[in-house]
Amino acid sequence: MLLAEELLLLAYDDHTGRQAWGSNIDYALAGAVLIELADLDHVRLDGTGREARLVVRSTSPTGHPVLDAWQGKVADQAGRKPKDVVGKLATGLRERLLDHLAQRGILRKERDRILGLFPTTRWPAHDSTHEAELRAHLRRALVDGVQPEPRLAALIALLHAVDAVPRVVGAADRKLAKQRAKAIAEGNWASDATRKAIEEMTAVVATAAIIPVITAAGS
Repeated sequence: MLLAEELLLLAYDDHTGRQAWGSNIDYALAGAVLIELADLDHVRLDGTGREARLVVRSTSPTGHPVLDAWQGKVADQAGRKPKDVVGKLATGLRERLLDHLAQRGILRKERDRILGLFPTTRWPAHDSTHEAELRAHLRRALVDGVQPEPRLAALIALLHAVDAVPRVVGAADRKLAKQRAKAIAEGNWASDATRKAIEEMTAVVATAAIIPVITAAGS
């Protein structure tokens, strides 16, 4: 399962099917896609900070339909700054990921109307097995102090970037979990290329969480 899909499972309430947290989660989803592609060595970043530019190394199929589709969008943005790419990649991504999770039987897609007038869509859980396991792994890493595997560490770095760590642990453990997430996010647990992408993407996502208008998006 993609990092972006795991973010959505954590962000949506299993019973109501509505988003429970993450007002800027769309930026985190786009960042997660870029981190995923960096981990596959399909993209990398040249330069650092304001000089960083996106380099596409491969557009071969990844085996995931949404990631493949967005890989094409990333290729169109080659040579641009990450902050100018994330807003464009965020457009339509959440809906495609939710649809894919519903197709796999993990979520249910339910049409509804607010006040009986305004159409909306809810995404309650259909099979919460993966999410339950994910939350257990997060608790072990963030509360019990177990060293996370690289993919879980990447997810924790994204949760830290959007200040969502308190949402995935109990109230009594939130302070400890935030401290642990910060240490994990700053740790040395990924390859150089992946770590560089994670640092750049989480910085962009964290900025977007504070300044929603970040997307005027590289026109």
